[in-house]
Parts: sequence; structure tokens; C-alpha cells
Amino acid sequence: MKKIPVVMGMALIVCMTIAMLGGCDKKGGRSDSAREKSQFGSAKLSIFNWTYYTPDTVIEKFEKEYNVTVVYDDFASNEDMFAKLMAGGSGYDIIFPSGDYVSIMIKQNMLEKIDKSRLSNLKNIDPAVLQKATYDPSMEYSVPYYFGAAGITVNTAKVPNFERSWSIFDRTDLRNRMTMLDDMREVMGDALVYLGYSVNTTEPAQIEAAKNLINNKWKPNLTKFDADAFGKGYANGDFWVVQGYAEVVFEEIADNPQLMRDSVFFIPKEGGPGYIDSMCIFKGSKNIDLAHAFIDFIHRPEIYAEFVDSFGFPATVNIPARQYKSGDSWYQAEDLVNTELKDDIGPALELYNNAWFNSIRVGE
Repeated sequence: MKKIPVVMGMALIVCMTIAMLGGCDKKGGRSDSAREKSQFGSAKLSIFNWTYYTPDTVIEKFEKEYNVTVVYDDFASNEDMFAKLMAGGSGYDIIFPSGDYVSIMIKQNMLEKIDKSRLSNLKNIDPAVLQKATYDPSMEYSVPYYFGAAGITVNTAKVPNFERSWSIFDRTDLRNRMTMLDDMREVMGDALVYLGYSVNTTEPAQIEAAKNLINNKWKPNLTKFDADAFGKGYANGDFWVVQGYAEVVFEEIADNPQLMRDSVFFIPKEGGPGYIDSMCIFKGSKNIDLAHAFIDFIHRPEIYAEFVDSFGFPATVNIPARQYKSGDSWYQAEDLVNTELKDDIGPALELYNNAWFNSIRVGE
């Protein structure tokens, strides 16, 4: 993290003194965060987010600065998140859907509009990421949180030789030692790109081919489809090859130095589904002001750097945070070049649902 040089002077001394009593701005008055802290009192901010996705240290800093409590509920897939909300899940202030579900939720009138006048740190967001966010490029309903992709983690002590390809799931010698995500668009997207198709295809024949590849080649070698416990299963040695998110696996094995050394994460050479997860304010939020404060807090460069360093991510979304990053990343932004964002494919989603729920997942 960059160190801010010390500048001696009466204005700074006065400001430091006032800051100890409640914060100051450049003019010597109370800072914005101090005013907001007084405004929010002891409110509660309810977040519905992916598992292992916002560091405890970041949440604790926000709670302390704004004198509030954050209630964190998690989900394992977009489908799980959306199903819970559609079934009446309520009380959330901020949710973290991927881009295709941002699009769906905008159409369903499930999101509050973003008041960009309250967000001073939007200038930090990489314009290249916004260009990819075709579902909401002007950030009317969403603010990008992270641009990344799922990949594959391999225990090289058990699997010393392998190709960095989705074809690893063809290997019968690894039968019952591998898992893939219980996530329709992810797994079917993997099969589609392996076959040379788009993750967003709406062609029935291509979707059928992906279904057949999964059913006939990959599924027989899998222990299960798992979006919840693949990290734990990898950590305890049940699985040697898992498809999923690097941060989930490496969080689980952080206390096992040998397994940390033996583990390799990669995004297959064919590419696959990428994602932009966004921060959205859920319709009916009772803490809209505080929700905006949290979104802006996340995009402070030093806070965003702390977030990505905690999970071994590159700082894909926030440009100035790249100067504050101090840790290594499990993959680099360049590794995302062949990935393709999942779009809202409208009525064609039923083709995927039919393949996934009526064929691939039957008997699971």
C-alpha cells in the first residue's frame, strides 16, 4: 500500500486534532464520513452476496467508520440467489448478481436506481470493464464489483501431468476425484466453448451438443456437481480436480502449506464464461443512503486493493487500486482474454433449463 507523505503545518495539526474528535475535511470541518456516521447512527445494512466475496476486514472497517452493523447472507449461484428473492426473500439492501442476472432483475423491476451523485469513486472504475457491461453500461442500476472467471484447481501431487483445458474432465483415470460447479450457465458454457461455440448461443443443436458432451464425457467422471462444498472437499483430499472459484479453494487450504504449494489454478486455454459481478440496491431497501455509502466505500482505491489482495485477485475493475495492491494473484487479468460474459439470453434460457434440469441433473 502506498504511504502518504507527512506534511507538517498548522492546518494539518488542527485537522489531526479535530479528526481525533470526529473527523475533518480539507477546510477543517467535519468530514463526509463523520457526518454520515452521525446520520446513520446504529443502522443495519443487509447484504446478500456470494460466499467468500467480501473480506471481514473490509466489512469491519465500514462498520467502524459509519457506526453501523453489516448483516451478511450468502449464496452459491445466481440461480440460488434469484430463486430466493423471487420466493419472497426480502430485507436485503445490497445484492451482488452477475451481469446476466442484473439484466433479468432490471426487467423484473427488482432494483433501485443508482444515484451516481452520491458516489464519488465511480471515476475509479475501468472504462474497459464498463464497455463489457452491456447489460447496464451507464450504471443506472448496478456498479461493477469484480470482473473474473471460474477455473480449475488441480492438486499436482495427485495429478502431476495435465493439460490446461476443459478436456481434463474427460479423464477416466480421475473418475470420482473431480467436481464441477452446480451452476447451469457455467458448466454448459464450459462445454460450449470447448466445442467452439459461444457461451451465449441460442442454437438448439449447439446446446444439445454441449448437453451430450457433459452427459457422455464429463459427468461419468465427476463425484458430483457442487457449488457449495467443493473447496472443503478439495482441502480434505476427497477431490483432486475441482472447477470453481480460486478464492473459495485457497481460503479453505490456507492453513495447509503443502497443499498450497501443490495446488495450481488456471483458466482453461479455450476460455469459458467470464463474469462481472455488480453491486445493486434491492428494490424496497430501507437503507438506500447507507447502501450508496457502502458501494462508494468499496471503490476507494485502498479498500478495493484490500479486497482483491485478500482473495488473490487482480484489480480488474478499479484502476487506481492497482497501485495499492501488494499481494500476488492466483491469475492475471490477461488470463481473462478468452472468456466471454454470460448474457441475458431471454426465452432461449428455457433451452438451457431443459438440458440442465431434465437431463444433466437428473438422478443427482
